[in-house]
Amino acid sequence: MSAADTAFALDPRLAADCIVVGELGLSRVLLMDDLRFPWLILVPRIAGLRELVELAREQQHELLDEINRVAHVLHAIAHPDKMNIATLGNVVAQLHVHVIARHVGDAAWPRPVWGVGERIAHTAAERERVLGLLRAGLALPRLE
Repeated sequence: MSAADTAFALDPRLAADCIVVGELGLSRVLLMDDLRFPWLILVPRIAGLRELVELAREQQHELLDEINRVAHVLHAIAHPDKMNIATLGNVVAQLHVHVIARHVGDAAWPRPVWGVGERIAHTAAERERVLGLLRAGLALPRLE
């Protein structure tokens, strides 16, 4: 466990809506459990963190590198028309970064994905397929 993990707890709303992909140096990588959108979320493992500006400069750079890494892997898997990368935190205050592969004509296009329709959970087979691709692309071990 690194110093970043000390007293870290994932917001229950993120835990309820997402599947853990794995851990990068600073962030936990989550897959939003919504089959309609290829959607990853990075959550820096620092307790009480709410804003990007609360990170030390080195941590900001590390997070940006992790966003870049995740976005490249998601792009290679999903072949999107557009990548949406955002930090909002209006509902979940814990700092988290959305990396969403968007396609022209997807369920929300061209609007934001939040609050559009009903979430469609991944089937077990699709979840395992996507997690395998993501973990291989990010060079993360399979979680037990």
